Amino acid sequence: MNKYYLGIDLGSTTSKAVIINEEDEIVGRGITNTRANYKVAADIAREEAIYDARFTLLSNIIKQDMEAKPEFKKYMEDIRTVFQYQQFKRRMESLEKMLKKTVTEFTYENKNEIEKKLNTILETIRPKIRNEFIHGNLGSKNQFFRDIVSEKYNLEVSKIGKEYYEPLMLAFDKSITPVENEMVQYNFKELVLESMTVLEEKYKGLANEQEDGSKEDWYYAELNAVKNNYKNVEYSLREHIETIAGQEIHIAKMVGTGYGRALLPFPEDCIKSEILCHAFGAHAVFPNTRTVLDIGGQDTKAIQVDSYGLVTSFHMNDRCAAGCGRYLGYIADEFGLSLNELGPEANSATKETTICSTCTVFAGAEVKELLHNGEERPNILAGLHKAIVQRAMSLIARSGGVKNEFTFTGGVARNQAVLKYVKQMVTDSYGQVTMNIHTDSIFMGALGGAMFARRNISADLPTAKKTATTN
Repeated sequence: MNKYYLGIDLGSTTSKAVIINEEDEIVGRGITNTRANYKVAADIAREEAIYDARFTLLSNIIKQDMEAKPEFKKYMEDIRTVFQYQQFKRRMESLEKMLKKTVTEFTYENKNEIEKKLNTILETIRPKIRNEFIHGNLGSKNQFFRDIVSEKYNLEVSKIGKEYYEPLMLAFDKSITPVENEMVQYNFKELVLESMTVLEEKYKGLANEQEDGSKEDWYYAELNAVKNNYKNVEYSLREHIETIAGQEIHIAKMVGTGYGRALLPFPEDCIKSEILCHAFGAHAVFPNTRTVLDIGGQDTKAIQVDSYGLVTSFHMNDRCAAGCGRYLGYIADEFGLSLNELGPEANSATKETTICSTCTVFAGAEVKELLHNGEERPNILAGLHKAIVQRAMSLIARSGGVKNEFTFTGGVARNQAVLKYVKQMVTDSYGQVTMNIHTDSIFMGALGGAMFARRNISADLPTAKKTATTN
């Protein structure tokens, strides 16, 4: 029996899980937003990592075909996306039931009209989301159920009369949390077979699609191959699905980390500091890493590591959310934007507005005043992103500066505006150094946890440097 090792990073905003094999290869990743019920968040992240691991095992079986035949590669990408949609669809069905139940319990005089408006909204957003999953890349843009639904739902509510705004938004707020906190078990084989049916419809619909030059040549090569040969791929996969679905993903050991690690139902020796895990994970991917910056949801950490990936010193800001993911979430809410929209809009700025406040609440007030005085929103956002990185650079300096290779981890590493200022300020302060920003940056803590689990080693933070700072 193959052994696998699990790391779970239970953060304040997102929960991540990584599964590795005995060769330290990542075979599964899972991510979800952290909800009120931390255990459910950890369980969902773990289940997502197991589903992902099954797809990895399936891909390994047909590896030669994927490398030689473009239709296999394209089909596997598409079936993963549709699998995500099938999961989303089941949770959406639960949310729709809950929304309708919530509205029936209202005492508003116009309750019947509210129910009609709700049904209209659901009928409108349901096919839109399906189309964006199957024909677009919604799953890769946004992996969180709440964010996907709320963006579409809020847009439709905004188009309806003001008298319906409050009850419809109240219905959503009351319904989303209990649905999010449901631990739904999906049948891997069932969802894969359903996904194949959806893909058959998709590829039949693409039969007459013409190349219009809007995409790269490789895209059309893969598309043409798969729409003409998808039946061959499907037949090949069906031979292996039963085996993969029934294969046990045996977790030999697991390690938990992150902001909420104390709430994980793990033995004490299976809990590690997120500082240790982010450092270990970053070093595993980039062995020459000596300085790690982790900007998470609740705190920012500047970490120095040795040649083994163990922490030698660190400084962190954990007393205020300014400069962290929560701060960006607060600002996004102030502007009525999604987190995914913040970075691109900040990068469109013509200048960076100076933001003086270092407190989240005061910064919000300052932003409102700047808007009132006519300052353009992209310029304000650019100033906010720059201020975040300036605080992080202060922590890096206190921890010992940038040495050798520099690696940026945490969810905020996905924000393009933050990345721009990190690169700029590190270069300005320390010259041309190798800067590592990985597509799996948000998973580095969970990866470090899995690496600790496989090695079964103990490590502690340097006692002399356990210093929390404010900025």
